[in-house]
Amino acid sequence: MGELIRMVVTLAILSAVSGGVLAGLQQWTKDPIERQKLANEKAPVIRQILEGTNNDPIADRFTLNDGSNDYLIFPGSLNNDRIMVLEDRAQGYSGDVHVMVGFRLKDDTLVGAGVTTHSETPGIGSRAKEEPSFTRQFTGKKAASPKNLRSDGGDLDSISGATITSRAVVQAVERASAAYLRLKPELESPTTEKEE
Repeated sequence: MGELIRMVVTLAILSAVSGGVLAGLQQWTKDPIERQKLANEKAPVIRQILEGTNNDPIADRFTLNDGSNDYLIFPGSLNNDRIMVLEDRAQGYSGDVHVMVGFRLKDDTLVGAGVTTHSETPGIGSRAKEEPSFTRQFTGKKAASPKNLRSDGGDLDSISGATITSRAVVQAVERASAAYLRLKPELESPTTEKEE
């Protein structure tokens, strides 16, 4: 009986130590992983949407909360227009599909969108990121107007063979549009500060 108790106690101690080490490792690597995602997956899409701006949207980024979520905002200035880029996501075929969307502040028009990260099927759903013609369809649409695929009564063409991924991108753009409209009063404020 004493041997059994000793084994249980030893197992409990080993489990606690392992859990602590894993939690610490996760916390220690969280920020470097986020920096790598920003540099390698998000920044190229942000720079594509904000091509020609006269500032560095990555360096000028700041965070706003819409009441339930924190959003990283990447601001740009182009031809006297202020453009705000933010990211949202929706469930795709194999996981979340993350999409960056840019909005022109003066008229709430979408100036561009692009998929940043996903785990969709290579060669099928992954084309949402690889073929910009799909996300280019959002350019010029208003943030407040509904966006849907043709198969769902809208005017957007889906990616052939990847309807679920196409719907995820549309839903992510809709979520980003709704967040942008909720955050617009703060985005227009000159007191928004960039992230330290």
